Amino acid sequence: MKSIVITGASSGIGHATAEVFLDAGWRVGLIARRADRLDALADRYDTAVPLPADVTDPTAMAAAFDAFGQLDVLFNNAGLFGPTATIDAVDLDDWAQVMQVNIGGMFIAARLAFAKMRAQDPQGGRIINNGSLSAHVPRPNSVCYTTTKHAVTGLTKTLSLDGRPFGIACGQIDIGNAETDLLAQLKKTQPGTETMDVQNVARSVLHMAQLPAGANIQFMTVMATNMPYIGRG
Repeated sequence: MKSIVITGASSGIGHATAEVFLDAGWRVGLIARRADRLDALADRYDTAVPLPADVTDPTAMAAAFDAFGQLDVLFNNAGLFGPTATIDAVDLDDWAQVMQVNIGGMFIAARLAFAKMRAQDPQGGRIINNGSLSAHVPRPNSVCYTTTKHAVTGLTKTLSLDGRPFGIACGQIDIGNAETDLLAQLKKTQPGTETMDVQNVARSVLHMAQLPAGANIQFMTVMATNMPYIGRG
């Protein structure tokens, strides 16, 4: 049975992706802070493994990865949008929180997954980072989020390069306007925003994860068809 750890698994893209992998017969490690939501998912699936942890807590994350065992794939998904404001109106504590979760948490999870995949027998695995269209072009007033998503692209490229000797592939999925609670908040300030079903994202992650070891989707963009990404100015 193939195995995957998903961070941010209690809601949104992480939760939807966990359900798709569980339905496909995978063993799924569920990482998030809200243990009750992870337990609710595990009550429905025998192959769901709740691993409650804060992605920014290295000790809790290490314990979660140790408890899960053999690992084929990490979906490095947890993140937050942060304040919607121009840079001069962003509080430094808010900036630090977004950096800590979106970059610090992703680094911690990738580090643990890389070490496990390098040491396990058979060696290797796959890391899929959740990027964003903001890794390419920003929304207005999104300096914290956009900065982190550009950094995720650097992490993806470095992991791809450093993972080659150990059979560790890394790819990035850049998502545009999947229907989640996070996007619902954004739509309040940007009415008329074009969206798509979050299931499209979940199935795309599954496709990336199911590729044979000799193939990798380095970057995938999945987005609402009519959102103004191409031609932004």
